Amino acid sequence: MSEQPARVCGHWIGSEHRYCRTTDGVRHYLPGYRCPAHTPRALRGLAEIPPGPGLPAGAWTTVSPLNESRVHDALAIVSGKRRASQAARRAALTVVASRGEWL
Repeated sequence: MSEQPARVCGHWIGSEHRYCRTTDGVRHYLPGYRCPAHTPRALRGLAEIPPGPGLPAGAWTTVSPLNESRVHDALAIVSGKRRASQAARRAALTVVASRGEWL
């Protein structure tokens, strides 16, 4: 089993003419692997953003607006406001009739 190469900070320290090469706490950012002292925010003199609480509890259970648009699309197909094939028209008629929204 091959080992992964060690992650080292790739920040160039211009005044010392060398790379940082620290391996403690190194994470990947867009410019490459950086230690906590050389993250993009640290180089600008800003504090790191603390990790947040994550997604809200109901994030995956909320009703998608796409479902609502499908209902309106079915109504538009049945009423003739939207063009569709005969198969799509029959399917839309079934959906609308089962919901009792039209007819």
